Amino acid sequence: MESEISHFEAEMNRGFLQILVLVVLEKAMYGYLMLKKFEKMGYVVEENTLYPLLRRLEKKELIRSEWDVSQDRPKKFYNITDKGKEIRKKVLQIWREQHEIIDILLEANKNV
Repeated sequence: MESEISHFEAEMNRGFLQILVLVVLEKAMYGYLMLKKFEKMGYVVEENTLYPLLRRLEKKELIRSEWDVSQDRPKKFYNITDKGKEIRKKVLQIWREQHEIIDILLEANKNV
């Protein structure tokens, strides 16, 4: 049973992390800072999960990156694009509708 739960969790996390990144990148941020911000909120993400996702989102033009070389260690900052904002808006609406459906079903089950 634990492996079934792990499978469901992995599937749910894939989509959730994409939404999370599109939400957090309203302000420019570099990868390590994202990891720390997520961790602080109680959502641990591995570097080897986040960075490939950032590359995929950038390839789809949902985010963009820019190097900041003004300090000793160059940092690659990411920010959401207009296309990413539109996708985020639509995906969050889908998520809200799905959440509402689950709440309705759970409430209906209480009354059975």
